[in-house]
Amino acid sequence: MCCSVSSAFAQPAQEQLKVATRIVKPFVFEENSRLTGFSVELWNEIAKQLNVATEYVVKPTVKELLSSVNNHEAALGIAAISITAERELHWDFSQPMFEAGLQILAPVHGDRAALIRSIFANLLSTAVVPYVLAVAFILLIIAHLVWWFEQRHPSGMLTEKSYFPGIFEVCWWAASTLATQADQMPRAAVARLVAVFWMFASVVFIAYFTAAVTSNLTLQQLRSDINDAKDLPGKRVGSVQGSTASEYLRQHSIEAMDYTKIEDAYPALQDGQLDAVVYDAPVLLYFASREGKGRFQTVGAIFRKENYGIAFPDKSPLRKRVNEALLKLKENGTYESLYLKWFGGTGS
Repeated sequence: MCCSVSSAFAQPAQEQLKVATRIVKPFVFEENSRLTGFSVELWNEIAKQLNVATEYVVKPTVKELLSSVNNHEAALGIAAISITAERELHWDFSQPMFEAGLQILAPVHGDRAALIRSIFANLLSTAVVPYVLAVAFILLIIAHLVWWFEQRHPSGMLTEKSYFPGIFEVCWWAASTLATQADQMPRAAVARLVAVFWMFASVVFIAYFTAAVTSNLTLQQLRSDINDAKDLPGKRVGSVQGSTASEYLRQHSIEAMDYTKIEDAYPALQDGQLDAVVYDAPVLLYFASREGKGRFQTVGAIFRKENYGIAFPDKSPLRKRVNEALLKLKENGTYESLYLKWFGGTGS
């Protein structure tokens, strides 16, 4: 009798839902071996409203996330998924859960570390290195010629006439001449002729070297002059493969380097391989205010405004229930609290 009463009042088993997501700060990321972020916390609140348990399935890209929803591996997908007309043909979306758009991330102007990296990058560029190697080779030839004639002269400039001490001494003289800092001249007649030739060649090389480095630095400064989307053509731009940002760049004939995830584009921007990164505004703002603070900044206004939504398979019965729960969270202030926690502004 006791057992039958217990069964009569037993709670129904909680529904288990598989939810596809992907790592994209600050919407979804791992911390202390668990998923967190705006989208994760929002879904957890929705799940409470629906009285369902959640098993997250992490996918590497939006494309794979949406595919897992389409083939019913997951009941729905949530992260930072833009609602587009093309996606609406294949998936159902909830009402907008976040208002977003695209923005540009660029290095901070005047960053000393970036300037140092830029100088070294120019010194090691393909426009400069071949000439440096050529001059180093000619310097060695000049040094050997001067050594050969000077070590035969009774009062030559060499303090040591044997090969290794002598050749090092003459190499130092040739390098000093290149920098216009030589304090003595060879004594042998032929060695003096070689020295005069080397002096003229040094002037030409220094002039070319200065012009090449200055030209590269000027070009880089022009490339970094990005204020809005109109300045992107002709620049080295990075984005994420399959994203709405990548699609925008393609539609506007802006050549872009596509990365699997946005975190791969940041090092390329820092190392000077890119002039700018175009991606979802809240993701770039979050990075620029935290990990990239002082090194990167968002520039220009948000463009191509778009909304994020929760993706469902076509005609999913869950969509209506999730929309109702999302509306309740917006009405009771839970949504705004989450928005303030992660973005520090007024939520939509």
